[in-house]
Amino acid sequence: MKRNLLLSIVLALLLQGCGAMLIGGAATGAAVIHDRRSAGTVLDDKNIQFKLSSTIANNRELSENASISVTSYNYAVLLVGYAENESQRERVVDSARNTPMVKRVIDQIQIGTPNDLAQVTRDSYITSKVKLELLKIGVPSFDPTRVKVVTESNVVYLMGLVTEEEAIAVVERVRYIDGVERVVKIFEYI
Repeated sequence: MKRNLLLSIVLALLLQGCGAMLIGGAATGAAVIHDRRSAGTVLDDKNIQFKLSSTIANNRELSENASISVTSYNYAVLLVGYAENESQRERVVDSARNTPMVKRVIDQIQIGTPNDLAQVTRDSYITSKVKLELLKIGVPSFDPTRVKVVTESNVVYLMGLVTEEEAIAVVERVRYIDGVERVVKIFEYI
């Protein structure tokens, strides 16, 4: 059992690295060329994400008792993870809503204890599998770097500026990946 868990962790980390090199590396080097957002919007999203993540990290109660991930895409902020109580969750959501330039907040924070290492590893592995599956989508002009993938507790959240045809193709690929319990579309359609 321990051997299987260790093998899963190593495999997830290796695949996550490959996915990061294939998808993330390409996106970083050519973000403006392939991204449907403007260069200014990409920078704004990075700043929003950094600001909210810093707010959480700099709040002792939140940093010690909550595990919340912040993702910003086209001024929409996705909050996933766990807070110890409703007050903590509300504090993070209010911070996101009051952050300049944020147009929409998608609150998926659960009340409870943060995921253990095994679940975090499974989520990373699922994200890696999703990114690899996106490479197989055959829709003309589809670029997998235009889809942001976030996984929390076996739920896959998909963000991006896509066509309806691209969204359908992405969801059809993702929903059948082993370990995925649910797919949440946070796409904006162009």
